[in-house]
Amino acid sequence: MPVAEITEKLLAAKKEKGITFEDLEKQVGRDEVWIASVIYRQASADMEEAKKIVSALGLPESMAEPLTVPPMKGGLEPQVPTDPLVYRFYEIMQVYGMPVKDVIHEKFGDGIMSAIDFSIEVDRVEDPKGDRVQITMCGKFLPYKKW
Repeated sequence: MPVAEITEKLLAAKKEKGITFEDLEKQVGRDEVWIASVIYRQASADMEEAKKIVSALGLPESMAEPLTVPPMKGGLEPQVPTDPLVYRFYEIMQVYGMPVKDVIHEKFGDGIMSAIDFSIEVDRVEDPKGDRVQITMCGKFLPYKKW
């Protein structure tokens, strides 16, 4: 089953059942963002996790196996994203990417933040001026090695 097709089916079932990613987190026992990345085929689940996802969505167990296949990651086109929400992340990196890089290097040395040994949390923070989106990224620091 092509990636786009399985993602469409999973998202359609999620919408039809009125299930949120937070609901799936409770049923699967994994973080909601990670589950969304499995559905969007940017991460792979083990068979038990995949079966829990498709079961929660009321889909046949046969749809679980494709969710266990390691996906081709980073499916964004090599152009500036046009979706306003996704574009804001691009814009944030354009404005703050180099400053964040310098601060990381000051605190840790020459290296990168892992996107493999990594977690991301999305929270809603109530504010009288309008609720805020709080995103917390936590990745292992990986120093460049010398040889």
